[in-house]
Amino acid sequence: MSFKRILELDSRLTEKLRLHETKSKWRPLGIFLAHSGDSWFILAALLIVWLVTKGNWHRLSALMAAGALILAVVVIIIKFSIRRRRPEGKWGAIYRNTDPHSFPSGHAARTAMLAVVALALGPAWFGVLVVIWAPLVSLARVWMGVHYVSDVVVGILVGILAGLVVIEISPWLQTTIPIIFA
Repeated sequence: MSFKRILELDSRLTEKLRLHETKSKWRPLGIFLAHSGDSWFILAALLIVWLVTKGNWHRLSALMAAGALILAVVVIIIKFSIRRRRPEGKWGAIYRNTDPHSFPSGHAARTAMLAVVALALGPAWFGVLVVIWAPLVSLARVWMGVHYVSDVVVGILVGILAGLVVIEISPWLQTTIPIIFA
């Protein structure tokens, strides 16, 4: 199958999954989920947890924030190397104006990374909640028309890999920058 054919199939599948402006009762849920994976929201929540907790939650929130920041740099480098335009649409002007590139999805990568780290290092109930939430954020990005299906699939794969790296380097991070984890 040619690359052009794969992109056409990706566009058709994306269009079928999209929640258009006036046709769906699911649109408010899509908007909420699509925004729930925003980096500013996640980093703010992690900062609050880091400030008000001690012990495992304190370390976990610091580790997740460090992973999210490092992953953001990796995703931006990939996005500006590939430069795939977002699908046409009106919703998501903030994303379209600040980051016109869609491949890979930073939201999908970030939430997948958080899910892997939460599942491996957090309490089981928390890991399960994040594992349920992460793919919903990815799907919502397609529903709302700011990503193609392939953007979120690759974003999820990048995020899983990043999560495994974060877990692997977490002992090193904690000994290298102990003030953040103490």
